[in-house]
Amino acid sequence: MAAFVPTRAAGLSRLREFTPKVARYSEDRDFDRPGNQAVSRLSPWIQRRLLTEPEVIGAVRQGHDWTAVEKFAQEVCWRTYWKGWMEYHPEAWSFYREAVTRLRRAPPAGYAEALAGRTGIDGFDSWAKQLVEEGWLHNHARMWFASIWIFTLRLPWELGADFFLRHLLDGDPASNTLSWRWVAGLHTRGKVYLAKADNIARHTGGRHRPEGRLAVDAQAVTEPPLPPAVTPWTPGPELATAPGPVGLWLHPEDLSPEVSLPGLPTPAVVVTGWSEAMAEEQAWDAKVVAFTQAALADAAGRAAETWGVPVETLRAPALGAAVAEWAQRRGLRSIVALRPWTGPWLEVARDLEAAGKAVGLTVRWGRRDWDTRLIPYSSRGFFPFWNEARAWLTSSLEPSPVVSSRVAPPSPAHADPPAGYTPTPSARTTHLNRIRNRRP
Repeated sequence: MAAFVPTRAAGLSRLREFTPKVARYSEDRDFDRPGNQAVSRLSPWIQRRLLTEPEVIGAVRQGHDWTAVEKFAQEVCWRTYWKGWMEYHPEAWSFYREAVTRLRRAPPAGYAEALAGRTGIDGFDSWAKQLVEEGWLHNHARMWFASIWIFTLRLPWELGADFFLRHLLDGDPASNTLSWRWVAGLHTRGKVYLAKADNIARHTGGRHRPEGRLAVDAQAVTEPPLPPAVTPWTPGPELATAPGPVGLWLHPEDLSPEVSLPGLPTPAVVVTGWSEAMAEEQAWDAKVVAFTQAALADAAGRAAETWGVPVETLRAPALGAAVAEWAQRRGLRSIVALRPWTGPWLEVARDLEAAGKAVGLTVRWGRRDWDTRLIPYSSRGFFPFWNEARAWLTSSLEPSPVVSSRVAPPSPAHADPPAGYTPTPSARTTHLNRIRNRRP
């Protein structure tokens, strides 16, 4: 399989390749075999919203009836469900992170061998190495791996989820954390997922046969229940009403701001940023860091070309505070962005809010129509959520061809640049010559 290229153009290209094969997805998706074209491998682009969910589902519906694409659409919607469920239960993330911090200080016996793929369990060891080398695993392999980690090796689920999140190019705090909780029997209380040798052999075409090596029964992991659900954040005033001049903050959880956001005001300047301190705290693998930074650069380039405005990149340990300080120095009155989800980037967003308030900067969050429509249904189980999502998708989302990878033309009118800031011609006309690195 070709490597994942962290650009929207590459994601659209992969979507074009996959769309004619989607009808085989339901039948063949569970098979972890080399070259399985029924597996979309779109998740790294969807996770960062280099591709948006509506355009992915709209594209696969082009030329196919709903029954042929329903299973694929359902799997795309699982990510939205997990994000929404964790908005209702944010302690699922904070408790997990606390456990990871504690367990890393004194890892249990067998942990190092599991990470290195030296357990002697056929399949498991190969997947551990593939994860580190490629940053990706087939979904069925992820389930087998998690089950073996928890019930055969008897290792803490939190350390396994951490291993995934450090290495997966499509690593998503909600999907990853809650999927591991589901395997362990914590999401649906008492219901576990137990990997079986014959199932692995069948769905890997006999490549892996761990007969006699796997746990044959499993008791669900027990831990105190999560606190009661909270009321999730909902959008406030429209982004378009933010007082200008406005800066647009790009973060890795939504990297196509030029797509399907009619209420987004034309920014005077775009800012991206990176915190090495956060990357070190999360222990992200170098491949994940490189992929994410390149995806940020791609999004910044498209933003610069779409709106014809300069882009700057900040690098700072406390990134949220650095963005607020930068905006103040540039004479901005507002920063707008699509709100990150529960996880490390939301922590940056909250720091930005607090720092902005301290200096009189308006920080305004938006959310895509996809999310505002579907998140309210994610407080319970997946299938009530899916019933609502399916009804909306079949009645409102029209089939649509895969769009061109060319960015939209610049708006005919641009917001005035911040007071005291004069962009260079090269920065104003295109970002593709290189984003300028600036330290606060």
